[in-house]
Amino acid sequence: MTDAPAVTQARQRLDHLALYRWWRRSIVAPVDHEAVVARIVEESGWSPRYAFMIMMSAGIAVLGLLLSSPAVVIGAMLISPLMSPILGFGFSLALFDSAELRRSLKALALGAAAAVAFTALIVTISPLQAPTAEIVARTRPSLFDLAVALFAALAGSFAIIRGRGETIVGVAIATALMPPLAVVGYGIATRNVPVATGAFALFVTNFVTIALSATVMARFYGFGHHLSRRQSWAQSIGLILVFVIMSVPLGISLNRIGREAVAVSQVRSMLGERYGEDARVTQLDLDFASTPLVVRAVVITPRGAMQKTQAVQAALGETLGRPVRLDLDQIVLEAGAGAIDAQREELRQAGESGAAEAARLGKLAAMIALITGIAADDVTIDRDHRRATAAARVLPGATIATYRTLEARATEEADGWDVAIVPPQVPLPIIAFADNVDILDDAARAAVLTSAWAARRWNMPALGVPGLPQGTVPDRPALNERRALAIAALLQTQGLAAVSAPAAGQRFALITTLSNATGSSGN
Repeated sequence: MTDAPAVTQARQRLDHLALYRWWRRSIVAPVDHEAVVARIVEESGWSPRYAFMIMMSAGIAVLGLLLSSPAVVIGAMLISPLMSPILGFGFSLALFDSAELRRSLKALALGAAAAVAFTALIVTISPLQAPTAEIVARTRPSLFDLAVALFAALAGSFAIIRGRGETIVGVAIATALMPPLAVVGYGIATRNVPVATGAFALFVTNFVTIALSATVMARFYGFGHHLSRRQSWAQSIGLILVFVIMSVPLGISLNRIGREAVAVSQVRSMLGERYGEDARVTQLDLDFASTPLVVRAVVITPRGAMQKTQAVQAALGETLGRPVRLDLDQIVLEAGAGAIDAQREELRQAGESGAAEAARLGKLAAMIALITGIAADDVTIDRDHRRATAAARVLPGATIATYRTLEARATEEADGWDVAIVPPQVPLPIIAFADNVDILDDAARAAVLTSAWAARRWNMPALGVPGLPQGTVPDRPALNERRALAIAALLQTQGLAAVSAPAAGQRFALITTLSNATGSSGN
């Protein structure tokens, strides 16, 4: 296909520029453009192999996320085939090839849908459903996520153009895309809308970053419309609109990330000016999702530079131009002769330990918040007793046993902290006995222990047991009475009293006998 006269004349004028000649000779000429395009077209479409590898990669990724194992998550990336359709999409924009754009976008959309559906199925049947640190980390786009996607796209484009290291950069691209897709499936399976939408936003942001970066890289290496079939003006305008539309979510994410980075810098600068040069801000965390904005800070300061929290909070609100709620810890250093070096060392050590501890507490609160469906600010953190407490909201389909399991999972993730989840006011589990049996089997025993756990979390000293004899136990109690006595005996081992309630049949339902008070009285 020959160029139009105007394009030819423009290219001839550019040939007189030394930089343009160097670019054509050193960058564009060594590339076999036709071979690269043929390879992209061959590998970027939908196929049974592609579908199978997508689901296997997604399955391994979601298991790694549920186990909070970065090694397993990285292992899933080794088999992910996401690089081909993503780069096919990016190169199609550079080539103005609408057919390839539709083909690669179809493969990507179907692959993403298959990955989300498969991960949602795995999470649904999995006994592990509590959010882990690996899941929480992929629920909100950040500047580092964009950087990973950008570098992965540049490396992937270079690799496919120059034919070097495609497998390794394919892992990098999958790292930016497959875990967010797995978290979307997790959010759908657990009906956790904030997690699903946050992970999907991260996926879209990373996808747009990779695709647009691949387009820019392709244009840099001389890929253009002359390598594809002739396009109509309508098709060309449509592809340009796709490029512009894709830039919108990326621009929104960059704007948000930029505003958040500026806010963090403003807060740190204001605290530094207010406390002076002898103080040090060792930990600073801003929760932009909360209203008002929550600022958590740890400041090590001489006693003479201490500030009132309310005054600092008002100054922060004025600096940021929005309501602020400040959670401020001030660690005081006493001045004294010959203590300067010791204070500096204490400052350094306290700063390191304080920042690490504050980061751990922030992650702990975020994890418990996701489990219970509440805001992180509503999680009560007791540093002295290393205990975190949260009153859970009603989660669709969740039973008392579900909340107890979530608490156990959160305690495992909490690294030495006790986690107490106060369940909502939902029915206690049914305690079922076999015909003519008055002994608690494993299932019935588990139901009684779960009810006892809920009663302790509700600060209730007693539970009603249907059919429990009042006063003196009969010499020859009936079957229902023997069953009730077995339940009462197990409740007593858990520190709870049992009181009589209306008689029941073969299936017992414990009855709460006191007004339920939100709180926790221990494990």
